[in-house]
Amino acid sequence: MKISIVTTLYRSASYVKEFHRRAIETARKITEDVELIMVNDGSPDDSLEIALQVQRSDPRVVIVDLSRNFGHYKAMMTGLAHASGELVFLIDSDLEEQPEDLASFYERFRRDDCDVVYGIQQTRRGGFLERTGGAVFFALVDALGDRPLPRNLVTSRLMTAAYVKALVRHRDREFVMSDLWEITGFRQIPMIVAKLSSSPSTYSIWRRIDLAVKHLTTSSTRLLYLVFYTGLSIFITSIGVVIYFLLRYLTNGIGVSGFTSQIISLWFLGGLITLILGILGIYMASILAETKRRPYTIVRSVHRSSDPPAGKRMQPVSVLDAKGSE
Repeated sequence: MKISIVTTLYRSASYVKEFHRRAIETARKITEDVELIMVNDGSPDDSLEIALQVQRSDPRVVIVDLSRNFGHYKAMMTGLAHASGELVFLIDSDLEEQPEDLASFYERFRRDDCDVVYGIQQTRRGGFLERTGGAVFFALVDALGDRPLPRNLVTSRLMTAAYVKALVRHRDREFVMSDLWEITGFRQIPMIVAKLSSSPSTYSIWRRIDLAVKHLTTSSTRLLYLVFYTGLSIFITSIGVVIYFLLRYLTNGIGVSGFTSQIISLWFLGGLITLILGILGIYMASILAETKRRPYTIVRSVHRSSDPPAGKRMQPVSVLDAKGSE
């Protein structure tokens, strides 16, 4: 049996060596056939250089070097597309999630009643602002999305090759990773794990809101229905108001004095129309991004122990090409 460990590198220079040591030691207790795939997501520090040093001393390490920063989710999907093990362990490299969790995940996996064992936090980490950002994010998704997102997930998860193959078949250009994990299906079992808070989260409140908006406008139809029913309600209400004032004028001769009501109505309807057009514009922008069919990522090079000389190294490919064309 072969286990592939997949992680991403971004500002990870201080963690690479220790992560490699701990991840390999844990995996070797399960099997000797191990590969460690590190995806360099355009890291601005010397993460790549340190990873290459590790790779030169350990042939089990595979480094996928992306042409630029494409984002955490897309880098993870690229690494999963390069995994070749019967089991695939996905985890962040910052050591906030423990590589040793692989052992407990595997023990749970051996019961043979699941295809995925994934980690969850018992309570969300972070301070007030971070927890508030998470609460706002999930509130938006739950209120406006077609389906709720799982709470308190961490990146670490042990998956079968069949599940990973199904997961990387998704071709959404804008997505929330936890949503893809869930809609892929299969038998998934949670396990409570400890997650440290040794570094500040890169997901600020505004970034979480931006993720929620992108997720809703690429996967939710509820928001469009909400826009429709809002417009319908205002239309019906306006018809009722017109009838009311018309009847009052015909029966009592009382008209509507002043321009206050007109100004308020114009501002309200103008703002509502602008909001609706903005929502539709975001949807159209998302549709445009999907129809361009650009690859998740562009791979500049893949470093393996059996790589040919530098002059014969493979040409850059997209993640779609890593496992064949669509």
